[in-house]
Amino acid sequence: MTALRIVHGAAALAAAGSLADTLCTGLDDRGVALAFGVLIAVGELTRWSGAQIRQAAPLATAGSLSYALLGADAGRPTQAGPAQVVTVVLAAALLGAVPHIWSGRTPTLDHLARRVLTVGFAAVCFQPLYNKGLFNSWDGPAYALLLVTLLGLTALCDAVLAATLAHSRTRWPFGPLLREELRGLLGIGSAVCATGAVMALGVAVAGLWALPVFCLPLLLTQLSVRRYAAVRATYRQTIASLARATEIAGCTPAGHARRVAALSLAVGRDLGLTEGERTVLEYAALMHDIGQLSLVDPVPAGATAGLPPEEQRRIALLGGAVVRQTGVAAAVAVVVERQADPYREQPVAARIVRAVNAYEEKTRDAGPEGPLRALEELRLGTAGDYAPEVVESLARVLAQPRTWRESAPAERDGRRTALSDPARGWVTHG
Repeated sequence: MTALRIVHGAAALAAAGSLADTLCTGLDDRGVALAFGVLIAVGELTRWSGAQIRQAAPLATAGSLSYALLGADAGRPTQAGPAQVVTVVLAAALLGAVPHIWSGRTPTLDHLARRVLTVGFAAVCFQPLYNKGLFNSWDGPAYALLLVTLLGLTALCDAVLAATLAHSRTRWPFGPLLREELRGLLGIGSAVCATGAVMALGVAVAGLWALPVFCLPLLLTQLSVRRYAAVRATYRQTIASLARATEIAGCTPAGHARRVAALSLAVGRDLGLTEGERTVLEYAALMHDIGQLSLVDPVPAGATAGLPPEEQRRIALLGGAVVRQTGVAAAVAVVVERQADPYREQPVAARIVRAVNAYEEKTRDAGPEGPLRALEELRLGTAGDYAPEVVESLARVLAQPRTWRESAPAERDGRRTALSDPARGWVTHG
């Protein structure tokens, strides 16, 4: 948690220093500050209020970065320094967050800390040099390239901060978290950076009227991404409902599939699986027992780990056939089909599902000593049944239960959405 305190402390110092400096010197270019403040506040008002996903407030982020790199207003140089930029951005972000706070969807300190530090970084890199006239000879493509370069550096800074904060709160490995953040920059993150640069250039030439014009494409993109996120959440809920069929039929205990999925995802994160790989892992873990619906004689308590290898493979193949008929991605069916193969022949996701399912079955109603005995049995089975790296990763995850238990965010109606989404209370971008 040391890194968490350092980041929050640095953001608090930057915010306090900027506010004090602005109060002492006053606001320059108040019309410009007001226009960007309104844009950022509106962006915060339109941020995602359901499951926390990437770029919760892309419009506010683009507006903040644009203000940090603003050099002129309709050809007239602006005088806003880094302190004023940070003050305006922070005040607008807090104002736009009021409805979310009122409804109980409070933005996290991580979100505000990252916003202050990244905007402050961009403003410090640009505003002092611009105000000294060092960029007066830069025009056309050279000036645009300068803004894009600064935005790229700012995006890298934000990715490092996001990975650091997520690592501090969840103890997931830093390297995979950073790689995931960097991959996220290629999506809507690149659109945010491009919009920020275009708005700064547009206001410099056409004035503040350029703001609503250049914000419209990003706003439409945000609406499209929100619709896609809703469809994806519905799709996951459908898969979760299918997975519950084995529980309703009495083939498996209640909550078994969800526990296996939650723990499998934590192991997948620990092993550095990408977001797409974790999605396949989640779906396969939820549906790993669906083959039992095809059995004439049900397995007692749904415990397949103790069955003969041939019977395990038969049930796995039946499950893969059922998954293929549901229209779920073929990669999910492959994992379900191969969960009973020798681990050296399995994909990583199948190795994880097999080990986690066995652990869950061995600890069921086993008493306080059950987890330790189950791990020991899994370690003894690493000669042929379970992958050693998966078993050790499982042990690391179990040592920190808060990183995986109840990790799925709840919607307002109380239903859970995606297990692989970040936990409520922190966001990955924006």
